[in-house]
Amino acid sequence: MMHGATEHLAWPFFDDAHRTLATQVTDWTAAQGTEPLASSEAEVDDACRHWVRRLGDAGFLRYCVPAPWGGALPALDSRALCVLREALAAHDGLADFAFAMQGLGSGAITLGGSDALRAEWLPRVASGSAIAAFALSEPDAGSDVAAMSMRATRTDAGWQLDGAKTWISNGGIADFYCVFARSGADATGSKGISAFFVRAGTPGLRIAERITVMSPHPLALLTFDRCIVPHDALLGVEGEGFSLAMRTLDIFRVSVAAAATGFARRAMHEALTQAESRAMFGATLGAQPLAQAILGDMATDLDAAALMTYRAAWHRDTQSSRSTGVAAMAKLAGTELAQQVIDRALQLHGGRGVRVGEVVERLYRDVRALRIYEGATEVQRLLVGRETLKAYRQR
Repeated sequence: MMHGATEHLAWPFFDDAHRTLATQVTDWTAAQGTEPLASSEAEVDDACRHWVRRLGDAGFLRYCVPAPWGGALPALDSRALCVLREALAAHDGLADFAFAMQGLGSGAITLGGSDALRAEWLPRVASGSAIAAFALSEPDAGSDVAAMSMRATRTDAGWQLDGAKTWISNGGIADFYCVFARSGADATGSKGISAFFVRAGTPGLRIAERITVMSPHPLALLTFDRCIVPHDALLGVEGEGFSLAMRTLDIFRVSVAAAATGFARRAMHEALTQAESRAMFGATLGAQPLAQAILGDMATDLDAAALMTYRAAWHRDTQSSRSTGVAAMAKLAGTELAQQVIDRALQLHGGRGVRVGEVVERLYRDVRALRIYEGATEVQRLLVGRETLKAYRQR
C-alpha cells in the first residue's frame, strides 16, 4: 500500500463509515492497474468514459447524488467526497476528474432540478451510465461570474440560449450540461442569472473547439445559437442561478483540496521511494541531511493540507454555521501546499523528474490547474479575508 495512504483516517474528523470507505477505495484503486498515458483527444475521451463506467460499477459514483435518486447517503457528504477524491487522485488524475465531474456536473440538478428531472438523470449519474458537465465559465467571465453575457430568452417554444461557454470539463463527451445564462431584460451583475438543463445534441448547441491543456482532460468551448430547451429545463427559480452555482461550488470546493492532497500524498510516496533507493555519495539520497530537510518540509506541508481539508469537510457536514471561510482556506492551502510538495518531489528525482511518463512529472502537470479552477487562489484569499473581517465585526 502507498505510504501514508490511511494513517490520517485516525483523525477525529472521520467516523467509521468514512474509514471503511477510504479502505474500500484505496484497495479498489490498487487493483485497477496503471492507465497508459493518453496521447490523443480520442484516447483521453475513452479513458474518461472508462473511468466513469468503472466508478459506477464499483458503486463510488453513488456518493455524488443523494439516496432518493440512487445515492449512497441521504445527502451529499463532504468528507465522503474528499476521502474518495484523495484516493482517486493519488492513483490517477483522470479517475479523480471523472468522479468529481459526476458530482459537480449534476449538483445543480440535485439542488434545483424538478422531481422528474432528478428521477430521470440522477440515477444515471450514480450508475455511470450518463456523464455530467457544469457550464459556467465564459470567454470573458471566469472568476468574475457576474460578468456573464450568455442570454436566456423565454419564448413560446421554451428558453432560447445564445452565447458561449469555455473551459467546460467533459465538453464533447457529456450527456447533459447544467448551463448558466442571464435572463430578464433588467438583469445586472449576479442578478438575473438562471440555470438550465441542456441535453447533449440539442439543436443549436455545438462543440466549437476542443481545448488541449498540459494535463490532458476533455475540455471544450461550447457555443449556443438559438438553442431551444423546454420551459421545464429551468433549474431552481428564475434569476437565482448565481446562488445555485455558488451552492454547487461550495459543496465541491473542499474536495478540490482533497484531490490536491491526494496528488501530494502520491508525490510524497514517490519521493520517499527515491530517497531510499537512489545511491549518492557512498550512501543513499535519504541519508543526506539536505534531502532529509526537504522531506521534512514535504511531510509538514502534506499534513497541513490534509488537516485543513478535512477540518473544512467536517465543518460542512456537522456544523450549522456557514463553511465559506474554512472551505476557502482549505482550497487555498490545500492546492498551494500540494504544489510545493510535488515540486520538491520532482527536485529530489533530479533529471528523471522531468522525463515524460514519470509519476512525479505527471503529478507536476496534474496539480497545476487545481490552483485555478473552482475559484483561483487569489479569489480564495479574498474570500478568507472578507470572512475574517466579517467575523471580527460581529464580535
